[in-house]
Amino acid sequence: MIKTYSLHFRPCPARQLAAACILVALTASLSAEVQCAKPFGDHMVLQRELPVPVWGEARPGESITVEFAGQNKTTAADTSGHWRVTLGALEASIEPREFTVRGDNTVVFSDVLVGEVWFCSGQSNMEKQLGPRKGQKPTDDYELETAAAHTPSLRLFQVTRSNQKTGAPALNRWLACSPDTLRDSEFSAAAYYFGRQIHQTLGVPVGLVHSSFGGTFIDAWMPVEAFAGPLAGLDKRELQAWVKGVQPTELYQRMVAPYAPFALRGFLWYQGETNLMNGDITLYSAKQAALIASWRKAWALPEAPFYGVLLAPMDYSKWEKFPVTAEALPAFWEQQERALSAPQTGYIVTTDLVANYHDIHPTNKRDVGLRLSRLALNETYGRTDITAHGPTFAELHANGVTLELSFGHADGLRTRDGLAPTGFSMAGADQVYHPATARIDAAKIILTCPDVPQPVAARFAWQETPPANLVNASGLPAVPFRTDAWPLTLTRPVIESAPANPR
Repeated sequence: MIKTYSLHFRPCPARQLAAACILVALTASLSAEVQCAKPFGDHMVLQRELPVPVWGEARPGESITVEFAGQNKTTAADTSGHWRVTLGALEASIEPREFTVRGDNTVVFSDVLVGEVWFCSGQSNMEKQLGPRKGQKPTDDYELETAAAHTPSLRLFQVTRSNQKTGAPALNRWLACSPDTLRDSEFSAAAYYFGRQIHQTLGVPVGLVHSSFGGTFIDAWMPVEAFAGPLAGLDKRELQAWVKGVQPTELYQRMVAPYAPFALRGFLWYQGETNLMNGDITLYSAKQAALIASWRKAWALPEAPFYGVLLAPMDYSKWEKFPVTAEALPAFWEQQERALSAPQTGYIVTTDLVANYHDIHPTNKRDVGLRLSRLALNETYGRTDITAHGPTFAELHANGVTLELSFGHADGLRTRDGLAPTGFSMAGADQVYHPATARIDAAKIILTCPDVPQPVAARFAWQETPPANLVNASGLPAVPFRTDAWPLTLTRPVIESAPANPR
């Protein structure tokens, strides 16, 4: 706990000097008090079933003891005043308990639970709260959803953006979820829906650390060491940012690193619009993979799950200030899929969750959060009864004038509206695509097109605003894909030079 002192004296030089000496002594005393790192506090959730690092600052050499759930760990602060201990794996518990740190002083955190912890990050679509936001349409049904948000075992930690003041009472502290705390913290709607579903399904406390910043490049969320190989030197590039403090590595330093290695289960990520709309597309897969590896390294969790969101459809190419073509968004999905197909990663599809293709902030964040929870429940928590994926292209076979496409995750393959499948096209060796007629045959799609007598390749939903209706029995949409590797034209000259601002 931090003590405060006030001194009152007359403006006498001798007394001023004495008072100054006292202030110096008191300041030294204050800096010596044992403190815990940012993620620790009242109402926090500690990760179950994994070692729990606990760290902070104290007087160099000071003996520090951490007590929780019958465990007692002792260490000494190093010469720089830093200390760290690791608690053994804890069992999930909804019982509010005290967490005690003893040194020359004692710090006690109350109402501490044990359950599942996730770190949620990205830009404005992850940042978008459950309710009104300046310049944006509010999330769907936010009034009813907020009024029903009485979930005290769901805990929220809203990280302050690098351009915000830190004194707001609902920021940088753990809050038990309620209508008031959800509203006051302006907590991420997608993360909230995810956490609520995990809590309801598993029946254990859930803690969410939300650290997002609208309008930012992925580069800002990466540490210096992530810029290697094909990314070497890009950390020195100046980004066309609309606000200060979001250049390469800066958000990692301020909004990620201070929270590592707080024990957690995994990561959620919803970002990419800024890279896309600025034409930064072809290296996104490498950047995403480097970010995943660096975050796992920072938390010393090499297999921590990392789940992302394929960007929502939008008519980017219709905006004169964005230097991209109509192929840019599908190509960006391809980059995201590539990075999020590695072990212990995954992604959700949002092609069916957009009501207005001219709005970069779709208002349906409930299904975004629920689909992310499906991924986690199925792949991380072993709930194989919960479907996590939509139909995913597997193989192509050419049979004369037809193409036969097979899919994974295609049980109950159907269309959302009961009509013929839409969004398919096919091409011959001339590489010219034409709309194709599609029909469902069990778990396969059969394509025909009179303009392509000898087809060799197919695409699905390969548009920035795709008219796609293919789903599986769980109603999850098919993943956009192409079977060719032909060159794409992704960028074009822009009419104005102002940086793209997705907020």
